[in-house]
Amino acid sequence: MQTRILIIEDHVLVREALALTLAQVGDGVYCQQASNAADALALLEADPDCDLLVVDLMLPEINGFSLLGIIAKRFPDVPALVVSALDDRESVQRAMKAGASGFVSKASPSNTLIEAVRTVLAGGVFTPDAATGSATGDGGSRSRRASQAFAERFQLTAAQGRVLELVAQGKSNRDIAEFLGLSEGTVKVHVSAILRALGVTSRAQALLMMTRAGLRV
Repeated sequence: MQTRILIIEDHVLVREALALTLAQVGDGVYCQQASNAADALALLEADPDCDLLVVDLMLPEINGFSLLGIIAKRFPDVPALVVSALDDRESVQRAMKAGASGFVSKASPSNTLIEAVRTVLAGGVFTPDAATGSATGDGGSRSRRASQAFAERFQLTAAQGRVLELVAQGKSNRDIAEFLGLSEGTVKVHVSAILRALGVTSRAQALLMMTRAGLRV
C-alpha cells in the first residue's frame, strides 16, 4: 500500500534529504515536493489524496504557520508534520495550535523524523517533548505505541486518536483544545465519540480502560 507524502520546503537540498530519509519509513512511500505554499495548495487541490504533509515554517510569501491554518480549513483530513529550524517552545506551540499534528526540529537525527512520521501517520501527536521520552528512557515511545494500538482497537478516527492520546495524559478538554488549535466544543464532540466507541459513559471509566491497556494517565 502506497503512502503519499508531500514535502513543502523552499531549499531543494533539504527537500531531497527529507525525501531520502522519508523513504526509510517503510515500503511504498512516495514523496512529492513543493517549494512554496502556493504550489503545495495547487498540488492538493488537483489531488487531495495525500497521507501526510511535511511542512517548513520559513516559507516564502505564505509562511508555514499561515499554511497550516489554510490546510486545517481546506484539507482537515490531511495531517501535517512540521520540520523546522524554528524549534523554540513558542514556535512549537504556535504550530500545534495552527493545526500541526507533530513537530520535529531540523537539528534532530533522522531516526527522530522517521519516528515522528510513523506516529502521525498512525493518528498520534509528536512533539519535541515526546522525542525525549521519559526518565525511564523510551517510556514516551511506549506510551504513544500503546495509545495508537488502543485507538486502532476501537476503530477511532485519526482526529479522535490525537484527542485520545492527550486524554490519556490527563489533559482537560480546554487544554486539548488549546494544544491542537481546536474549539473546546469540537474537543467535546471527539471525547463523546470516543466514549461511545469505548462503550463507557464517563471520562473516568475511559481513563480506567486506558490505564488497564497500558496507557500512562
